[in-house]
Amino acid sequence: MDTSQTTTANSQTILEKFDRESVTRTPSSQSIRWLITAIAVFYSLFHLYMTFNPVPTLILRSVHVAVGAALIFLLYPPAKKSSRNKVVWYDWLWVAAALAGMFYIISQYQNIMTVRGGIPNSIDIVMAILTVVVVLETGRRITGWILPIFALIFLSYPFYSHMNFVPDRLATRLYDLGDIFGQLYLKTEGLYSTAIGASVGFIFLFILFGAFLSRSGMGQLFNDLALSLAGSRQGGPAKVAVISSGFMGSINGSAVANVVGTGAFTIPLMKKVGYSRNFAGAVEASASVGGQILPPIMGASAFIMAETTGVKYSTIALAALIPALLYYFGVLAQVHFRAGKDNLRGVPKADLPRLKEVLMARGHMLLPIVALIVMLAQSIPIGYAAAYTIGITVVISWIRPETRMGFKAILEALEDGAKQSLSVMAACAVVGIVIGVVSLTSFGNVMTSLIVSMGAGSLFFTLILTMFASMILGMGLPSIPAYIITATMVAPALATFDVPVIVAHLFVFYFGIFANITPPVALASFAGAGIAGGDPMRTGFLSLKLALAGFIVPFMFVYNPDTLMIDTRDIAVTAREFARPHWFNIVSVAVTAFAGVMALSAALEGYFKTHLPSWQRLPMAIGGLMLIVPETLTDIIGLSIVVVFCALNILQARRDKAALAA
Repeated sequence: MDTSQTTTANSQTILEKFDRESVTRTPSSQSIRWLITAIAVFYSLFHLYMTFNPVPTLILRSVHVAVGAALIFLLYPPAKKSSRNKVVWYDWLWVAAALAGMFYIISQYQNIMTVRGGIPNSIDIVMAILTVVVVLETGRRITGWILPIFALIFLSYPFYSHMNFVPDRLATRLYDLGDIFGQLYLKTEGLYSTAIGASVGFIFLFILFGAFLSRSGMGQLFNDLALSLAGSRQGGPAKVAVISSGFMGSINGSAVANVVGTGAFTIPLMKKVGYSRNFAGAVEASASVGGQILPPIMGASAFIMAETTGVKYSTIALAALIPALLYYFGVLAQVHFRAGKDNLRGVPKADLPRLKEVLMARGHMLLPIVALIVMLAQSIPIGYAAAYTIGITVVISWIRPETRMGFKAILEALEDGAKQSLSVMAACAVVGIVIGVVSLTSFGNVMTSLIVSMGAGSLFFTLILTMFASMILGMGLPSIPAYIITATMVAPALATFDVPVIVAHLFVFYFGIFANITPPVALASFAGAGIAGGDPMRTGFLSLKLALAGFIVPFMFVYNPDTLMIDTRDIAVTAREFARPHWFNIVSVAVTAFAGVMALSAALEGYFKTHLPSWQRLPMAIGGLMLIVPETLTDIIGLSIVVVFCALNILQARRDKAALAA
């Protein structure tokens, strides 16, 4: 086995260890493999067709869940140690159970909607229970135990919430099986909630778009672009990791998969120029997680946020831009200062691809992304824009031989997209159980009241509690279900302080996804450590350090929404349409924030132009934090502090250079 094969095998092992989604079968039977391919291609074509020819919502969502579940039972073994080369007999029963729930909805749709008015009969309840069990099992197989257990805890609540031992705040009326499972199965407020609506309406299509980009060589383009732009710079390989992982993370939506996919290439490069194993793994993890907050796609979460909040996608993407750039600037600054402190150089230019050659060979594949942004900015429906962009990707790929997609590549992209969508579908369906119970019992109001009361009427303390709640709820979860859960459970608490809806949802979204790099359940960091051969917990804490700007920026945009480039203080505008603040406010907030992040990064690494003495690091950090705080007085004080200590450091660097020359 050559080195590349060994690296691929090791990467796959690490991916399977930290990402349940990657533990798949490859049946030895050719006919079963063809069947799986046929179902997957049908699944993709079905979604493309339904984008332009919709059917009733309940039917569409039930088909999305049922066919996806059938694919999961064929592709995913019941346990990691189960056979990977055959589909066992009871998995065919699971497939039949999944499809039965769909066919029942289709055949009984008119009776359910018109004759019974959504009131379940005995058969409805049986089919509902069967479908709930199927959904929980799909979630367990593809995401692990955390999300199904979380859903089961919620599902149990309405069964005992009327009992005497339940505290008054949590007590509800008596619910019977019809109330509970009718809510989950016959309405669009349970299994087939807005979460699944987002999955079938546009998340699937964007995942499919990502599959087409991948088959046309987009991953190679991002790597080569990053290498040509930053590879020869101080600490170049780490900057390459940040740039390429950010782009890929925004498109593929999976932090762990992105760590393993791009990390297999970037982490060895970082180690080669001198970065430690733990730091190299942390750079890859923090950059990959940050892709989920990077417009325009944000791992597809932006589209769910638009669906949930009623705020236009273009407004969300614009609002997320400066915070995302601040996050990545913070990571790049720490990488740069660490390289300066340890005297780490880049890769020789002779060993790197040239920018002109990269753009000539694959640069045209950036055009589909540009087309997507233009269509979304023009308010073309999200599903239409995604479908159009898939077609544009195929056509543009024909421009150069390096990227040309033939019939086989198109079929493979359709199959890949269907398979890659399964984890999102399963997670959204399982989250639908939580949404259904919250809607039935008003548990969300209880959670909101609890957070607000613990915050003792203080916005700051409520933000701290919301931050911890979001990180706990996001542990071990992909970004999309993490956002849906935090948006349902904790974001409403901020509304009691008149925090605008988009600000509240971005706040919980940030901290929900940062659970991926926050010990003790830091899956992205642990995957990075596995690739780098480092210590998982040390890598996790280094990831936190690199992502520090991401923990500060959400507080910044709560207290000053100018950071989001929207003016939420104009009461004449609706929640969907926000006024724009004056350009001077945006520029001043952005400039001082970037300066503050730079100063804070220098203080954390103990280096600016030369080493920062211990007595200078604390004031530099304080000055940086004061610049990040969006107030004129703190900006003036912080800027004065930072300028003084930066000047001292520059003078010291010149003295050191002169002494060395002498």
